[in-house]
Amino acid sequence: MLDDETIARIADELVEAGRSRVPVPRLTARYPEMTVEDSYRVQALWRRRGEASGRVLGGHKIGLTSKAMQDATGITEPDYGIIFKDVILENGCTVAWKQYSHPRIEVELAFLLNDDLSGPDATIFDVLRATEYVVPALEILDSRIEMEGRTIVDTISDNAAMGAMVVGGTPVKPDALDLRWVSAILFKNQTIEETGVAAGVLNHPAQGVAWLANKIAPHGDSLRAGELILAGSFTRPMWVNEGDTVFADYGKLGTITCQFV
Repeated sequence: MLDDETIARIADELVEAGRSRVPVPRLTARYPEMTVEDSYRVQALWRRRGEASGRVLGGHKIGLTSKAMQDATGITEPDYGIIFKDVILENGCTVAWKQYSHPRIEVELAFLLNDDLSGPDATIFDVLRATEYVVPALEILDSRIEMEGRTIVDTISDNAAMGAMVVGGTPVKPDALDLRWVSAILFKNQTIEETGVAAGVLNHPAQGVAWLANKIAPHGDSLRAGELILAGSFTRPMWVNEGDTVFADYGKLGTITCQFV
């Protein structure tokens, strides 16, 4: 395990990279002994740095829950990060492309919790009982660490590559439809780039939320009422460039759009 001084130095590097938009060299190249536990220590300290500056927790994200995402990244296990309220964007927004490093888009479902949810034995049924609404969402992936050769240790340290999220479409009660069969068509500049079905996320998107509640329980953490939980992408990440318009069609659950300027 890395010592506390090294963990603090890495967290401060990532805070600065978020400001400067200049990714830092890959952590696992510099610290080959770095573990997954070390990376979550970095993430936790990065979060505390953000909260100390006035940022407010708005939810959590789960990453790498689908085969599509694992194949796209070469990483074979899920991870998680946190979502600050200031990166939750409204449908139809314009997004400053230069605000991000290597931005990509993912298609997801978000769970708005009405009750607290705790592990270590949370199940899909606990998630559905605790959820007030499920709503379509797009995640904007960012990268404060250079991407070539990244491992899950790098990704976790980088807050699971969370950049921002765009919430849109039609909120539905979790029992209003079979969430496994929610599908989406992702367009970039009027061209279909990706399609997917929510069952790609651990066979049910609520399973990802249960996984997260159980994963953070040993650290004395839990999911709280009012939080938005991004359950994981069921498409591969789509690269976006300055000037691109993104449109996602979730069928009965409506649409989301944003433009990068």
